[in-house]
Amino acid sequence: MAAGGQNRLFDGLFADPEVAALFSAETMLAQFMAFECALTRAQGRWRALRNAERAVAHMETVRLAPEGVAARVRRDGVPVPAFVAALRAEMGADADAVHQGATSQDVMDTSLALSLRGVSDLLDARLANLLAQLATLTRHHGATPLMGRTRMQAALPMTVADRLASWTAPLERTRARLPEIRAGVEHLQLGGPVGVRAPEDDAVAADMAKALGLQPPGLVWHATRDGVVAYGNWLALVSGSLGKMGQDLALMAQQGLDEVRLSGGGASSAMPHKQNPIAAEILVTLSRFNATQISGLHHAMVHEQERSGAAWSLEWMILPQMCEATGAALLHARDLLDGIERLGTPTA
Repeated sequence: MAAGGQNRLFDGLFADPEVAALFSAETMLAQFMAFECALTRAQGRWRALRNAERAVAHMETVRLAPEGVAARVRRDGVPVPAFVAALRAEMGADADAVHQGATSQDVMDTSLALSLRGVSDLLDARLANLLAQLATLTRHHGATPLMGRTRMQAALPMTVADRLASWTAPLERTRARLPEIRAGVEHLQLGGPVGVRAPEDDAVAADMAKALGLQPPGLVWHATRDGVVAYGNWLALVSGSLGKMGQDLALMAQQGLDEVRLSGGGASSAMPHKQNPIAAEILVTLSRFNATQISGLHHAMVHEQERSGAAWSLEWMILPQMCEATGAALLHARDLLDGIERLGTPTA
């Protein structure tokens, strides 16, 4: 869950089950297995690994429980050594075909690339739908008068379309950046122990990338995390733009202004007459959550030499939470826009 920890009471505010599933233990283990199968098959094609196809056929039948892998993570600092050991134990005579020429970070980073590919597909579709919702609101309510406000004070008259444009344009610009952002993270990782891939393994890397639907790695990115940080910055731009929209709608819903009428507001335990703009408020919360995480993600850029355990593992804590917070924000924004019944300055 993005910000609620393990407390399921807050799932309705902070959770996004679809995004969370892309970072689950089960998904990660499946991605590890896909990496190992692609590696062994490519080794058979390009490095004369004679038992490669038989080993891959065996690997594809193996199912490992997350609990068995997790038991060693506290000691190893990463789940891959336990995964590889468990997989080799299942492979019998073909154990030598597993994990040749790779290191734990190759597996972990490729898994991250696969998860982010899924996140990007999901968030892009939600952004497209949200922009369509905003366009519909503009058609239906855009000509309605609205008081423009600067520094939270009445300024000059404008229209609802002007306010909606200030919500729409940043989201359009951010969505347009997504292909470039994706290109920075959807790479296979294959660099071995110190991130220096032998030239003869370029063909192995290209073969694996094709099999997994990722870009070939080019320069190994074990210790260069600018693409990952750029992805986090993009997430914060999405949630930040949604936070601005939520803040505006919360203010527009104030009693006495009544510039928006929302269905399905939240109840107060002490004041039954109130209808709180919960969805609008939670957009602000999720925006501020992601803005706070950006600092930590930038700390995760600082790797020592060819690999850092501390900086690298910081990503594992921060980036999935940012992805889930952004996904949850898009879900709340969808419901919030669906609940708009009226927009504009009330007329006497």
